[in-house]
Amino acid sequence: MNLCTNSAYAMEDTGGLLTITLSETTLRPDDPAMTSGDYIQLMVSDTGTGIAEEDIKNIFNPYFTTKPTGEGTGLGLSVVHGIVKSFGGDITVESKIGICTTFNVYLPIFKKRIKSENKPELSKSLPRGTERILVVDDEPALVKMIKLHLEKHGYTVESFTSSTEVVELIKKRPNDFDLVITDMTMPEMTGDKMAIEIMKICPSMPVIMCTGYSKKISEELAVEIGIKCFATKPIDLNSLLLDVRKLVDEQKSIVEE
Repeated sequence: MNLCTNSAYAMEDTGGLLTITLSETTLRPDDPAMTSGDYIQLMVSDTGTGIAEEDIKNIFNPYFTTKPTGEGTGLGLSVVHGIVKSFGGDITVESKIGICTTFNVYLPIFKKRIKSENKPELSKSLPRGTERILVVDDEPALVKMIKLHLEKHGYTVESFTSSTEVVELIKKRPNDFDLVITDMTMPEMTGDKMAIEIMKICPSMPVIMCTGYSKKISEELAVEIGIKCFATKPIDLNSLLLDVRKLVDEQKSIVEE
């Protein structure tokens, strides 16, 4: 992010092209701090103003900046340098004034994964259920992923990419579902408005709202609407399973009372 922010700043006045590539490479470095071997090469390149040759040797020093006072702390590239070095990697820079700047980050590739001998199998300890669940999100891949994970743990799932279709379905089959999982941002009807319409039909229907960053919804507002659970994206499927089990159990206890 720091590298991309610097590139954006360098192209702020005239525009340009930011290029990010990721590839594998084998190095035989002269730097004694690095070892020969296989590396991931992350390249961040821009067609901005460039860096003067006399400044290149100082750009990774803390508090060094070529930006006007108040526009830069001089810590961005120092942080990048520290992160890369902490992983046994290296970073280089090439620049031509008024033409381009390219940063190359090299991070060593580890061939073997470290396996924990005592780590329990989480999937076996997760709660299962047989309840009927509605999943709605305008991203088909995400809908499919959630549906498959829930079905794997025993649930019956119907999935949709249209919020208006879900409202119509609830009107026709108000007693056929035990819980709704919905996205917030959808083109026809946003998740909060859909939840309100569903709860007009089924006041006790538990709703889990899933969303990324949004100015239109917060956990507090979701609770005010009557949404039982607020989950942030990217969705942790196992956490979602726990939320589903908790809500359907709570609903069952209310009905029994």
